[in-house]
Amino acid sequence: MTTTHQSSTKQDILHYLLKHSQATAQELAKALEVSPQAIRRHLKDLEAEGLIGHRAVQAGMGRPNYAYELSRSGRDQFPEHYDQFALSLLDTLAETVGREQMGTILRKQWERKALEYRDRLGTGSLQERVANLVELRKAEGYMAEWHTPEDSNDTTQFIIAEYNCAISHIAESFPTVCGHELEMFAVALQGCTVERTHWLVNGEHRCGYLVQAH
Repeated sequence: MTTTHQSSTKQDILHYLLKHSQATAQELAKALEVSPQAIRRHLKDLEAEGLIGHRAVQAGMGRPNYAYELSRSGRDQFPEHYDQFALSLLDTLAETVGREQMGTILRKQWERKALEYRDRLGTGSLQERVANLVELRKAEGYMAEWHTPEDSNDTTQFIIAEYNCAISHIAESFPTVCGHELEMFAVALQGCTVERTHWLVNGEHRCGYLVQAH
């Protein structure tokens, strides 16, 4: 196996774990169509590099299996366009103008972003606009996707999932920015309500949003 192929498979493993939170070697081998022996070698390398960890999962009376998941360093391998200067600037601004005024500034920022999204999403169906929004988020560093709720053919409901946060360090210091995302999506998509179904900040492996037409 070439070095390029090895690197590609390792990236595939990291992407799979980012999207699915955790997986066994057998699940990874099946999903990526790579032999279990090769997967285990890659997992050993990734663990040695500090990008993943594992924990025992007991299944029946046999030997325990191992579920692998990303470490913080592993998550940091994905595009996150946060900037330490931006975070430092926000901290300084909060100290200067106070937290209440800071909240107003952040709201203005998201209102501005929402209008920018709305202008770029077009005037197609809700499904088309949701798909366009996901593409815009991908361009900003989010690993995002959309789908309809399971077992549903309803074209008035859609799920948006984001498996990483492009502003994760800012969200940790200023969690209100996450709340503004709900309002931002609702304004950008127009005629919709947006509810949070999953939240990375709460330790879940993705942020999820349920979009419903009025």
